[in-house]
Amino acid sequence: MTKTVEAKTPLVWARAACAALMEKYPAAVELPPARRWHYHQGVFLCGMEQLWERTREAKYDEYIRAYVDGLVDPFGNFPYARDELDAIQPGLLLFRLDDGSPNGKYRIAARKLRGLFDTLHRTAEGGFWHKDKYPYQMWLDGLYMGGVFALKYAAAYGEPELRKLVLHQERLMRIHMKDEASGLLYHAWDEKRAAAWAHPDTGCSPEFWARSIGWYVLALAEFLELLPEEEPGREEIAASLQDVLHALIRYQDLRTGLWHQVVDKGGLSDNWLETSGTSLFVYAMAKAVRLGIAGADVITSAKAGYQGLIDTIRVDGEGRFELPLICIGTSAGDYENYVTRPTSTNDLHGVGAFVMACVAMHDMLR
Repeated sequence: MTKTVEAKTPLVWARAACAALMEKYPAAVELPPARRWHYHQGVFLCGMEQLWERTREAKYDEYIRAYVDGLVDPFGNFPYARDELDAIQPGLLLFRLDDGSPNGKYRIAARKLRGLFDTLHRTAEGGFWHKDKYPYQMWLDGLYMGGVFALKYAAAYGEPELRKLVLHQERLMRIHMKDEASGLLYHAWDEKRAAAWAHPDTGCSPEFWARSIGWYVLALAEFLELLPEEEPGREEIAASLQDVLHALIRYQDLRTGLWHQVVDKGGLSDNWLETSGTSLFVYAMAKAVRLGIAGADVITSAKAGYQGLIDTIRVDGEGRFELPLICIGTSAGDYENYVTRPTSTNDLHGVGAFVMACVAMHDMLR
């Protein structure tokens, strides 16, 4: 049985969200899917790492280290998929652990993930396939899954050419996947127009899926912090983020502050409000405000989205945090594909994004 909750500060909510999963999975490597190097765990633990940076509570650092050390052996070996961008995302946890570490295993592991940029398949224009099983397809998700890692690697280990690689990926997505009428981006693009969902002329999937756009704006917000001020293309990233955030404001549900699973079709009865995408939008908005590239309208939207998330939270009979209405993992497809996807409570996609949103709101409001 669930019940409504009391008002708390953003960091208190972030702590509550982390505590719920830490209690359920005391061994970090058991986070689902258990004992795998996977972006589900990576997203949640990246949110936890941001919380640790604000609180310096040792339990968060210990939990993150337990996950990484449970998979990466002393020689930097670990099991990871060699054919997808998703496998790179948990590598974001390696950089802080490597800083000042006497053991070089974290850097070795990071170097292995960096090597995927040399071996992953690409489109004719140099865009990474999202996975081998989705040939010739670029997905918005991939910009966050690989792009933030590449920029952190460039800064940590002196490979500035990786910045050009990342900026090129973003530019290709904008060229092929942005809808000028709405300002939103389609979930996926198929260079060969072979996928069942691909438009015969554009190659785009037919819908604007909330979480995919969330990954995109999350990536852009992170890029702006990681790119040097003088980097060619940084202003283009800022403009892209501003454009998409203003487009999202137009589709925000006025009653709840949340966004729908299919962003631009909130008026359809089988569409539903979704919390992981909303969390990612709130994060990107709050960060854009803090970076000085967004104004009052974005502040208002971020606050409404954050409040909508808080209003959605429930606690179980033992007082533990629950975030419902999280879409499970989803491939590109048509409208029915998205609105018939199951939802879950406390899925790592949503809890990780929620923790990030709370940290960003804390930074924006202080």
